[in-house]
Amino acid sequence: MAGSATPFASFEWLIAWRYLRARRREGGVSVMTWISLIGIALAVFALIATLSVRSGFRSEFVATILGANAHVQVLQTPYATETGQVIRTLDDYDARADAVRQVPGVTRVAPTVRGEVLASANGRNAGVQVLGQTIADIKTLPLLADPEVSYGSIDDLANGIAIGTGVANQLGVLVGDRVQIISPDGVQGLMGTTPRTSTYEVVHIFQVGRYDIDRIRVYMPLAEAQRFFNRDGVVDELEVLVEDPEDIDDLVTPILAAAGAGTYSWTWLQSSGGFLRALEMEDNIMFVILSILVLIATLNITSGLIMLVKNKGRDVGILRTMGLSQGSILRVFFICGSGIGLIGTTLGVILGCAFAIYIDPIFGFVNWLLGGGVWDPSVRFISELPAELRLVDVLRAAALSLGLSFVVTYFPARRAARMNPVEALRYE
Repeated sequence: MAGSATPFASFEWLIAWRYLRARRREGGVSVMTWISLIGIALAVFALIATLSVRSGFRSEFVATILGANAHVQVLQTPYATETGQVIRTLDDYDARADAVRQVPGVTRVAPTVRGEVLASANGRNAGVQVLGQTIADIKTLPLLADPEVSYGSIDDLANGIAIGTGVANQLGVLVGDRVQIISPDGVQGLMGTTPRTSTYEVVHIFQVGRYDIDRIRVYMPLAEAQRFFNRDGVVDELEVLVEDPEDIDDLVTPILAAAGAGTYSWTWLQSSGGFLRALEMEDNIMFVILSILVLIATLNITSGLIMLVKNKGRDVGILRTMGLSQGSILRVFFICGSGIGLIGTTLGVILGCAFAIYIDPIFGFVNWLLGGGVWDPSVRFISELPAELRLVDVLRAAALSLGLSFVVTYFPARRAARMNPVEALRYE
């Protein structure tokens, strides 16, 4: 019996396919079908492209943070001596570093001297941040070991200093030039404090891809930094890297226990967490906004189905009198609408994935077309537009599009199913 046919039987698919292939006199239905399909494809494409860029931006931002900065800094809790001098440095740092290295999950520990000074060369000045570490420790920094751009050799650091490309550009120096480093915390004398100055040869210039590092960072050997900053036998902190930076909070307690009493920590999440929270908030907002775009695109399916139901009213009446159930009619029109949504979503997924994969040549063309200067690393902190295609983002976009397509399709399909065959054929 036709009324008890298996749901989504072959004849239901056949009828739906014939309805989607509108004849010339029903061209309006065909046009709405194409508009709906293209709209959904573009909306899904925009959603996947945006999510991939946002994911890539976060990954690249975190990678540049973690590639040239400590995951956690171990510092001395300030205390006053009997003479009233406030101590903020770590003594016995080699033993402390060896103890922290034994903590499971720790991959690198580097005793570090850190200071803010003035660099001068060629009549130009720049405020810089000097980090003093052993040459072996500097070589183990991920982004210093493999920078985006480098000049000279880090192996020659015993003979000079390494500076970021931003520092080099501001001072107008190249490898082999000399830079004067000036610290206001110098020698105490009868006339007050005399700034401490030293001149160093630039032996290495690096670009790690994060503007605020390339713009201010200077590296020098630990022993020289201790001499220049009056840190004989002590360091300012222990720079610690771990296997999983996202779980740094779980490692802080054992790291501090190994470093000894009187120490405290400052993690990368504390220093850069505000940027990450801002990115996550922007991700959520962009997903909501683009979800509305997908909803608007899927609503075109409703318009097309309403036109289709109106044009096929006579056919629906004939099919009902032949024995088709309301469920069969509903499924026929549901297949029409959901088929448009499925095809549009598939095209959108393909376009979005292709955009994420080939974003470099696409963005290069756009940058060339607009005359360059589209991407400002001083604002975004990284050198180029990143994209990371994640399966979860593709699934979220596809699920949203298909879910909305199925929901908006149901109501005009139900209207067609409830159509009275007598009323449908009364004026035919």
